[in-house]
Amino acid sequence: MDERAALALVGDLVTAAGDDAAYVDGSVLTIDMLHETTDFPDGTTRYTAGWRAVGASLSDLAAMGAEAVATVAVYGAPDFDAAGLEAFVEGATAVSEAVGAEYVGGDLDEHAEFTVASAGFGRAERRIGRDGASPGDVVCVTGSLGRTAAAIRQFRAGDEAAGNELFQFQPRVAAGRSLAPVATAMMDSSDGLARSLHQLGDASDVGFAVEREAIPVADSLESVAESATSAREEAITYGEDFELVCTLPPEALEKATAALEVPFTEIGRATAPERGIQVDGEPLADTGFTHGE
Repeated sequence: MDERAALALVGDLVTAAGDDAAYVDGSVLTIDMLHETTDFPDGTTRYTAGWRAVGASLSDLAAMGAEAVATVAVYGAPDFDAAGLEAFVEGATAVSEAVGAEYVGGDLDEHAEFTVASAGFGRAERRIGRDGASPGDVVCVTGSLGRTAAAIRQFRAGDEAAGNELFQFQPRVAAGRSLAPVATAMMDSSDGLARSLHQLGDASDVGFAVEREAIPVADSLESVAESATSAREEAITYGEDFELVCTLPPEALEKATAALEVPFTEIGRATAPERGIQVDGEPLADTGFTHGE
């Protein structure tokens, strides 16, 4: 059973599952796990690992339009190095403080492979899930896509400083809060834009018609990709960028864009479900990031 099949099984067993985080009486809860072999390339510092692991949970809170309150993490490793552990906590603390949350600790465990489990706690006035989009809604993304694809190239090229800098993404908590009053559906792009659109489409029972040229590509990827075309394809499918993908009524777009402090790009529209997920009129494959691949 692969990751997606396992998630489907859990979804059948747990009726509240399916969004980026759980919404319970105004509280928002999420948990994530990252492993050295699948999530932290050679050259990733423990500071970056702390930032990125806790940032992933903060991104889940952002996708629910929540105010981020607190984070915790489990740090598992074959041995405990004082400098590495201190750097990890500093990274986890820094990313939490960057969005107005507090890193409040966690747990330590001996483990054969460096592994982090992180959790986030927040508050929200209402649940914003993946199931509220309607045909005619605009679909938009924050920021740009492809930052992680660029980071992986930098790590492989031996430029660890550039790779670590790109890995330290800014969770879009403030953007999520700004979008909360108008978003009809929202999630983060950790699995990649293509897969996110399929997940939103399935949850909301809509299709999407997206324009390839409208999709914002990160400058950091364009500068290292073989071509502009390959950069755009990676931006669509690579994943692990932790931007927000959301839908909202067309009449709310101008006001929402003006309220955000980050770029916010309309990339297409929600359509009738029988049209499926399309880019430039052609089917967009359900491909993206999967743990273990």
